[in-house]
Amino acid sequence: MSVRKALVAATAVGLVAALAGPATATVPHRESHGATRTAMDAAVKDGVPGVTATATDGHGTWSATSGVGDLRTNRPRSTDDHYRIASLTKTFVSTVVLQLEAEGRLSLDDKVSKWLPGVVAGHGNDGSAITLRRLLNHTSGIFDYLADEDFQRDYFLKDGFLEHRYDTAAPEQLVAIAMAHEPDFTPGASWHYSNTNYVLASMVIQKVTGHSYAAEIDRRIVKRLDLRSTLVPDTSPEVPQPSSRAYGKLATTSTGPTYDVTELNPSLAGGSGAMISDSSDLNRFYRALLKGKLLPPEQLKEMKTTVKAVGIPHARYGLGLADRKLSCGVHVWGHSGGIHGSSSESVTTADGRHALSFNFNGDWSGDSDAVIEAEFCGR
Repeated sequence: MSVRKALVAATAVGLVAALAGPATATVPHRESHGATRTAMDAAVKDGVPGVTATATDGHGTWSATSGVGDLRTNRPRSTDDHYRIASLTKTFVSTVVLQLEAEGRLSLDDKVSKWLPGVVAGHGNDGSAITLRRLLNHTSGIFDYLADEDFQRDYFLKDGFLEHRYDTAAPEQLVAIAMAHEPDFTPGASWHYSNTNYVLASMVIQKVTGHSYAAEIDRRIVKRLDLRSTLVPDTSPEVPQPSSRAYGKLATTSTGPTYDVTELNPSLAGGSGAMISDSSDLNRFYRALLKGKLLPPEQLKEMKTTVKAVGIPHARYGLGLADRKLSCGVHVWGHSGGIHGSSSESVTTADGRHALSFNFNGDWSGDSDAVIEAEFCGR
C-alpha cells in the first residue's frame, strides 16, 4: 500500500546507478534474506539514492543497506540511520488517543466539536457531525490540506520550498487551509486519506491532557519502550546523527535536478507526520503495539477494526494502522510514510513476531511494496 504517496508532491526516476553498491548486511544472520536484499538493490537501480532496513523475526535481527546516504561524498547508508518517518507518526498519535479512551478521558464516539469547538466549520464542514473515530480511520470527509494548490506550491515545488522550508506552521493554520475547502464527502460515506484528520487528533490530545501530542508520545510510548532514536522534533529542521542526506526533485515531473531537502521545519506535517526514528525503534514499537503492550485488548481491537482503503488494492485501514494482504496470503500491519526526501515503511505480522522497517532517502522512485513482498513472501 502506498499511503506514503499522499505526502509526496513529486515523482521522478533516475539517479546514476553507479553510485549504488550491493546491499551489505551488518548483523550476522543464519538466513540470507536474499530476496529482500535483491529488492533493496532494485530500488537503488531504479533511482533511490540509498536504502536502510532492519528485520526482526524468530531467528533474530537482520540489518542491511544498499546505495548511498550522501550523493556528494558517496558515503553509504547506515543501519543506524535516523530518518523522518512522516505518516508513521499517525500510529503513534492514534495509540495515544486510544490510551486516553482506555483511561476514560475521551470516547471514540465523541464529536470533534466537543473538544475543538468551532475549529471544523465553514464551507460545509461540521465538527458536530464527525467523531474522533472518523478522524482516525479517514472516513471524516475532511479535505487534506496537503492537496491545497497554494500549500503545494509553497512547500513542495522548488521556489516555494527553498523560500519556506524553515517556516513554522501552527496546527490551527493547517486546519484552516482544509476548512477553506468543502468536504470530500459526507462523514462516513467513503474513505479518503487526509492528513488534516491527524492534525486535528493531535489538537484533541492537547485539549484533553493539557500537554502537546509530542509530550504525550514521549511519555507514553518513547520512554516506556526505551526508543532511543525516536522523537517528535517540534520545529527543529535537523535530523540527528547518525543519518543520511534526503533528496527530492521539488517538481511535478520525474526528471530534472535533485535537491538536498534534508533540513525542513517539520511543523508543516505536525501530528500527521513530523516524527523521526530509526528502523530498530520502529520494529520495537510496532511489535509492542501488536503484542498488546501499549493498549488494552478492547482498544487494540478498535485499532484493528478496518474499513476498505478506497483505491488501494488489498489494503484496509483501521485507526492509524493499515492491514495489507500480501501475494502469499500473509497479512501485515503497519503504516507507510512519505515526506520530502524520505519514504518509509514499517510492517509487522499480527502476532508481532516478524517485523520489517526500512527507508528510502529519496521521494520519487523505488518500489517499497516489492521490499515488503520479498521479506515476507520471498525467502
